Amino acid sequence: MENLLPIAIGILFACGCYLCMRRNIVRVLLGIMLFSQAANLLIFAGAGLSTGAPPIIAGDSTTLTGAYADPLPQALVLTAIVIGFAVLAFAIALVLRSWHKTGSDDLDTFHKSDS
Repeated sequence: MENLLPIAIGILFACGCYLCMRRNIVRVLLGIMLFSQAANLLIFAGAGLSTGAPPIIAGDSTTLTGAYADPLPQALVLTAIVIGFAVLAFAIALVLRSWHKTGSDDLDTFHKSDS
């Protein structure tokens, strides 16, 4: 599993980079979405894949004992997923509005519509 995760992150970053270099704005948005998912996996993998008990302190103790899973990377990834979804929803609304305005989703038509 530890060898598969960096390969998956690399593939997601490569596919996101490829899609961001396209002229179609929908593909650019898909590339940005892949970038955000790859960054989430990178944060999650950077914390280490550890198994253990949940980080709950027992009632008779003051510190954690034994192996436990670190909740901070999980909270960061969850927050990043929510923010990424909101940004993607806003970007889709902008693309839809620009498609209604220009009639195309090609990035070159946006330059022509400015003048």
